[in-house]
Amino acid sequence: MMHQGPARGGSAMRRGPMGGPMGGGGMMGGPVAKARDFKGTMVKLIAYLGQYKLLVIIVFVFAIASTASNIAGPKILGSATTKLFEGVMVQLAGTGSVDFDAIGQTVLLTVGLYLVSALFSYLQGWIMANVSTNIAYRFRRDISEKINRMPLKYFDTTTHGEVLSRITNDVDTVNQTLSQSLTQIITSLVTVVGVLVMMFSINWIMTLVAVIMIPISMGVVGLIIGQSQKFFKQQQDYLGHVNGHVEEMYGGHIVMKAFNGEEESIQKFDKSNDKLYEAAWKSQFLSGLMMPIMTFIGNLGYVAVAILGSYLAIRGTITIGDIQAFIQYVRTFTQPIAQLANISNVLQQTAAAAERVFEFLDEPEELSEAAQPIQLETVQGHVEFKDVHFGYSPDKIIINDFSAEAEPGHKIAIVGPTGAGKTTMVKLLMRFYDVNAGAILVDGHDIREFSRYDLRKLFGMVLQDTWLYNGSILENIRYGRPEATDEEVYAAAKAAHVDHFVHTLPDGYNMILNEETSNISQGQMQLLTIARAVLADPRILILDEATSSVDTRTEILIQKAMDNLMNAKSRTSFVIAHRLSTIRDADLILVMRDGNIVEQGNHEELLSRGSFYAELYNSQFGQVQAG
Repeated sequence: MMHQGPARGGSAMRRGPMGGPMGGGGMMGGPVAKARDFKGTMVKLIAYLGQYKLLVIIVFVFAIASTASNIAGPKILGSATTKLFEGVMVQLAGTGSVDFDAIGQTVLLTVGLYLVSALFSYLQGWIMANVSTNIAYRFRRDISEKINRMPLKYFDTTTHGEVLSRITNDVDTVNQTLSQSLTQIITSLVTVVGVLVMMFSINWIMTLVAVIMIPISMGVVGLIIGQSQKFFKQQQDYLGHVNGHVEEMYGGHIVMKAFNGEEESIQKFDKSNDKLYEAAWKSQFLSGLMMPIMTFIGNLGYVAVAILGSYLAIRGTITIGDIQAFIQYVRTFTQPIAQLANISNVLQQTAAAAERVFEFLDEPEELSEAAQPIQLETVQGHVEFKDVHFGYSPDKIIINDFSAEAEPGHKIAIVGPTGAGKTTMVKLLMRFYDVNAGAILVDGHDIREFSRYDLRKLFGMVLQDTWLYNGSILENIRYGRPEATDEEVYAAAKAAHVDHFVHTLPDGYNMILNEETSNISQGQMQLLTIARAVLADPRILILDEATSSVDTRTEILIQKAMDNLMNAKSRTSFVIAHRLSTIRDADLILVMRDGNIVEQGNHEELLSRGSFYAELYNSQFGQVQAG
């Protein structure tokens, strides 16, 4: 399964069930997501645009100039048509001729205006595209930096898809609005006002006839939208059901096939798909009616204008050129009104997207670093948990008065049933979370006195949930220490028992790991993560269930690799394990239950007491014997 990795690694590869929401494309004309605080969000967005103030003003000036040049064209071209008509009539009467020079100059002036309009339009589009892309870049950069400052608690309660949606979909929505809709608002407003002025300057009666058609078409469109919205909403809901079912079946297809669930799955899919089809064709049909109906009403307007214009021309009230110009203006007038109606929806979507981005950027961050963080010249690896209390929420403490001490170079095993708090202790040690009370000390210093960067450099981690990103085997091992040479990577691979199987793979260390081409097993992936930890050469090791999901033969290999890693340079090691047979040689075993240490000592001492640890060990030993 592909996962988003840290900035240095790109997307990651791991083995496990399919996760995350299955995306469905948005539908034009569908229900518009609305911001809870439209005004406040737009104020924030405008403030975010502050450093581009001059460029935005230039864009607005260019947009107005472009639109004004475009609006003036039909009126000037209409005068050329009038001159041509009058010249033809005079020529037919034998009293004169067509003044082609004057007409040619008028046409050239019109062409010049349209060229100026196109140039201004190009310039404002180019500038705005640059501004919007830069803002999208800043948004993504700010979100990326914010992610690194966010507490782990946020990601424990928020899906990966939700975070990725903000950095992709929401930022793209804002980007598209700024690059297109912002200037379109200006041009549409200027066009509506300018065309209305030009129409009134030609004839007020014809203008009223043309304007009457607008509320009629908008009323019809409003009725259609009112009917289609509920079907679009149903379409999105049923699309979610279909996608969710497909994802569920795809993620668990082996179990589904094992229990002969194909027929039931198909029936469930068909039921949801039929409902989706019914809602989809109704929504698409109704939305498809809008353009033909608007065109029909618009054509009625043209007919009315043509008839009225002809009547007025016969009476000598207006010229033929004015009728031509007016018809062009009528066609131009309806388009920006429709654009403004659409932009109002787009702005709502933009505000909703921007609000989600700003909400993320305003999320509480990790507690600030120490003002003057300490840096140890030499690290002994002495770790002490001192009266630690912790809860993921303040009202629910799950670690109570936890105290333990790990001497430098010792192997400390943490055991206990699921939910006892074993992994939580590791998260506290790495300062993914801060303790509610008490302290964790490394070489006598509270870990809160270190910078998080320096603290985490002291540790190396090998987890049950292996993480490899899309890259070569060499690059994945080097992730532990980016500046390492190839020779150092090879040495780490040999120490982790990786070198042998890598040479059997196509391209060896240069083989790219991803879902499509990877043919390495879970155990081999685990060995690669151990090689990464070997290369990092940490003073303190954390091994969290590193052998829980592999076969016995691979477990022995992994155990040897971990022993090499732990024993080299007398590293202090914390080992979390369900298989108690793997930690019999630990210097200290901490037995946890319900957030408390109920026993501690070495393997022989704990067995001799015949208490909780002995029960755990004997139950596993009994299962092995029974097997």
